[in-house]
Amino acid sequence: MDQAAIAPTSSDPLDILQRVFGYERFRGRQREIIDALIAGDNALVLMPTGGGKSLCYQIPAMIRSGTAVVVSPLIALMRDQVEALKHHGVNAAVLNSSLDPASRRQVEEDLAVGRLDLIYIAPESLLRETTLRMLDSISLCLFAIDEAHCVSQWGHDFRPEYLKLDVLAERFPRVPRIALTATADDRTRIEIGKRLLADGARTFIDSFDRPNLRYRVGLKNNPRQQLLAFVQNEHRGHSGIVYCFSRKRAEDTAAWLEANGLTALPYHAGLNAEQRQHHQDRFISEDGIIICATVAFGMGIDKPDVRFVAHLDLPKSIEAYYQETGRAGRDGLPADAWMVYGLSDIMQIRQLLAQSSADDRQQRLERERLEALLAYCEAAGCRRPVLLNYFEEQHAGDCGHCDNCLDPPETWDATEAARMALSCVYRTGQRFGATHVIDVLLGKTTDKIRQFGHDRLSTYGIGAELDKKTWHSVLRQLLALGYLQPHPDGHGGMQLGADCRALLRGEKQLVLRRDTIPATRQRKTRPTVEVDTESPSWQALREWRLMTAREEEVPPYVIFHDATLAAIIDAWPETLEELAEISGVGRHKLDKYGEEVLTVLAGVEKAGDTAKG
Repeated sequence: MDQAAIAPTSSDPLDILQRVFGYERFRGRQREIIDALIAGDNALVLMPTGGGKSLCYQIPAMIRSGTAVVVSPLIALMRDQVEALKHHGVNAAVLNSSLDPASRRQVEEDLAVGRLDLIYIAPESLLRETTLRMLDSISLCLFAIDEAHCVSQWGHDFRPEYLKLDVLAERFPRVPRIALTATADDRTRIEIGKRLLADGARTFIDSFDRPNLRYRVGLKNNPRQQLLAFVQNEHRGHSGIVYCFSRKRAEDTAAWLEANGLTALPYHAGLNAEQRQHHQDRFISEDGIIICATVAFGMGIDKPDVRFVAHLDLPKSIEAYYQETGRAGRDGLPADAWMVYGLSDIMQIRQLLAQSSADDRQQRLERERLEALLAYCEAAGCRRPVLLNYFEEQHAGDCGHCDNCLDPPETWDATEAARMALSCVYRTGQRFGATHVIDVLLGKTTDKIRQFGHDRLSTYGIGAELDKKTWHSVLRQLLALGYLQPHPDGHGGMQLGADCRALLRGEKQLVLRRDTIPATRQRKTRPTVEVDTESPSWQALREWRLMTAREEEVPPYVIFHDATLAAIIDAWPETLEELAEISGVGRHKLDKYGEEVLTVLAGVEKAGDTAKG
């Protein structure tokens, strides 16, 4: 146990926020949530990644009498959060399978005698009868159930153990519970309430907007080269995550980036546990690592300085997209959510949904989620209203920080072109893919066209005024809008959607966006992090932080976030009192690192004077 740990001498949440964690004021609805827990109420909290969910239960845990039990799904997440708390002087520990017998006995002893403010436990460990009996014997102040969306059986992060956490209400009815998640639609919120908070709870929904994220969506045109140009132009030396649809794509992309001078590692369920852990540890502990992953990576990753999240393939839903992009810019500094997709992505995802064994209601819900994502991708206006409306939050648009605001796309009246395309799909038998349909529209002479006699159709050659790329754009957007659907045989064919009749009859007009292909050539672009990363002060502080982190065997961001380093450089404190005023420098870190930080700054200043002389 850290003998230097800070005992909360105040029951004032703001005092603890400032003195222990080093932040001047609460954000959003943090204070309301903290007050509710201190009063003994249950709470359901929906707050975006990076919004400060952890403080909502950590501060009440330091004020209420007893120990807080934090239910967390991943060992790595628990370990990182506990290390961060210890560096703030808070008494916290993990109790999971990663502990050796001696360490486990020490944690259990600390828990039994009331030395711990917070204990982090995986749901599997918590549900063991031996653990529940141990908790019966101690004073508990609250249960915090993190990543609460894992309770949803139809979510992409479903964990069956979460369904059994209703035992907490039965066994510990007087201990308040808080369930927290970064994203959940209405159905998932209802399920969280039913499964985890059936005895009632106050609901707190904070804004889902992430103003520091720049959203960008483009069309695939040699996607690996597009990704390479994006990283080299804007994020060289930065940490990032690249999401891929398949394990092979993740492996190939990591190898491609490595071959082009970047540090990239694959992460997926096909790797053995040791490899996955090694790659995750490197990503967390080192700067400038790019992880190329399937959705198996990321839940609970507590790394604040991820500067970009890229999607090389279309995610399965807008919820998945929001949660995955939310892993960028947790420190509040500018970051990018970058994605490229194409017609084949839409066909692939729609085909998977069509072949699902789920019941009709569930398939309909999954289609709605996909269609919300496609509407976001194909939007011609500001992306934020489309994204946030899914979570029932209004946004006025014109954010000035997404691709459509920065470079508004051109639109065109595609009604006649859409009617031609739909007619051609119908007259060719509703079973051929995009390439063949386009060949018929353009009046090409191919073996397949001659074989099926499609050169005798009324739609043969009627689209010759448009080029192949435009027809691909039209078909992709018709698929995105549901006017076309993949053929259920799974061979890549298309058929008419249920809502296409009004368009075919000329009763409805259709305006589509005109595609532009993002450049793959390198160009000089202003970096997204608003700090001079080449400055001697930045380099010196990061070098000191890295050496300190290695000595203490913790990730660098546990010492100080990038945002705190940037604030230190901006303020350039000369005394401990001045350093204490900087956001992110709490009392414990001030005592532990303050003199070293001032020494680093003084060294930079002296070197600068010497250089001038």
